[in-house]
Amino acid sequence: MGNCLGIQFIKLKQGARTGLKLLWKDKENVAVEIDDSAEEHTVYVSDDSSNEDWLIVSKSNEGYRPLKNSQESKKKKKGHRITKDAVEECFAPLTDEEEALVSRALSYSDRREVLVSHPNCNIDITGENLMCLSPGGWLNDDVINLYLVLLKEREERESHKFLKCHFFNTFFYKKLISGGGYNFQSVRKWTTQKKLGYSLLDCEKIFVPIHQGAHWCLAIINKKDKKFEYLDSLKGFDIQVLHVLAKYYVDEVKDKNKEDVDITSWKAEFVTEHPEQENGFDCGMFMIKYVDFYSRDVGLCFDQRDMPYFRRRTAKEILKLRAE
Repeated sequence: MGNCLGIQFIKLKQGARTGLKLLWKDKENVAVEIDDSAEEHTVYVSDDSSNEDWLIVSKSNEGYRPLKNSQESKKKKKGHRITKDAVEECFAPLTDEEEALVSRALSYSDRREVLVSHPNCNIDITGENLMCLSPGGWLNDDVINLYLVLLKEREERESHKFLKCHFFNTFFYKKLISGGGYNFQSVRKWTTQKKLGYSLLDCEKIFVPIHQGAHWCLAIINKKDKKFEYLDSLKGFDIQVLHVLAKYYVDEVKDKNKEDVDITSWKAEFVTEHPEQENGFDCGMFMIKYVDFYSRDVGLCFDQRDMPYFRRRTAKEILKLRAE
């Protein structure tokens, strides 16, 4: 990536049109600009992705200024590395035309009419389906599953920018544990080379949506870092999910590659340093944005305040059948 910035957003008021831009950078200094309408900010910045000291900058009347340069501060806050280009892509504001498109769709009078259909995955999004992306809505299977399809298509369009991933739909885990227990045979044919067009076992990360009653969580088979990970925006955990996915991965390798894979050195991790949900309805949005950011291989540099923007962005991407 060349010269890139490692940025952790500690306290940042995000809006739909809030931008983050690199203003200037030399050997000893880094400056960032954040929308002046925002409240107080503290941003951790390093001048590259190596183990350099972190530069802490804060908003003042004169703009953003360095406060201190400290290894101790770096240790206190684990930094997520994210490039300037990735920041711009993750938080790109909607155009006026896109805002109008989303507003029309979310206020559509005929809820039963199909607004958009994906030609390859047989998912139709009606006005009623899309309404789950309105403020306070709970995301439904159709919206989540279509969004995950769009993430895979994004990766295939620009493979150099994204990890090689597989995105299971929301029905996979339910099927895997159908019949009151673990059931590999029920999903064995989901991942054939012919069906996917690629090998599941070549993927660096495999994302598995988990529905815990009325709450969405995310599990990841992380081949890249040899981990089984679990993320819950309300900081819950479910060790059974990770046990099931570990067994699934072993069986999948055996079935497709005729090999015995040793996962005894892999870690089971309940991710805790991640954005947290602060209401009773945004769990689905947090879950799909964990997927989005992790498939980019960047840190989870967002929080609850970004959810209104992400809802409208997701609606736009679904209406256009293109994730950015």
